[in-house]
Amino acid sequence: MWGFDGRPVLVTGASGGIGGATVRQLVAAGADVVASARSKPNLEDLASKTGCRALAFDLTSEDSVRGALEGLDVWGVVNCGGFGGEIATPMDTDIAVFDQVISVNARGALLVTKYASRSMIRLGKGGSIVNMSSQAALVALAGHISYGSSKAALDNITRVSALELGKYNIRVNSVNPTVVMTPMSAFYWGRPEIGEPFLKQMPLGRWATEDEIAAPIVFLLGDGASMITGVSLPIDGGFTCC
Repeated sequence: MWGFDGRPVLVTGASGGIGGATVRQLVAAGADVVASARSKPNLEDLASKTGCRALAFDLTSEDSVRGALEGLDVWGVVNCGGFGGEIATPMDTDIAVFDQVISVNARGALLVTKYASRSMIRLGKGGSIVNMSSQAALVALAGHISYGSSKAALDNITRVSALELGKYNIRVNSVNPTVVMTPMSAFYWGRPEIGEPFLKQMPLGRWATEDEIAAPIVFLLGDGASMITGVSLPIDGGFTCC
């Protein structure tokens, strides 16, 4: 069903929870996974546990991305690298933080798409790209001016890339998850006054797990989704439908 059969798939942000879960599920589905992050020790630990290949580079540096990806044969990409930034209103946002969030979440994914798609086109076997977006791209969330803006930009990168790369049989989609209650998320969403009203608006009424985000990524990446491109898929327990 998945159709990976040893196809090389690059996963950025692989040292994170969702990225790591995606690596594990892709390896289990038969992909030849190239796991990327900035931290070499974390990547080496993941490689020793899963059998993936490790490739460290910096998403904010075009030279670093180009150097890592030029000459690397890839069929698929999961742009999972990201930065949460700050919780701030438009009135008090730190523009330096805004710039950093955009640099990682939107610009970084575009850089990876730029150089990985060249490999896909050169190989002539089609391919698939899945971008890690967010429910914050689809609805307004208080305090998420930087993060939501970066993910809305990423959704547009997804749509335009799907349009431009379709003639090469390369599909491009994004997933838009709700909150996964990681230690990083807990500082904000773990507050009762924040988390409880949020969950009351969600039909399923619970936080997502890392594997619940990784599984749709693997589906969209694989041949079971061979006629799906340009989609932004909410994985949010129904939050954005209300």
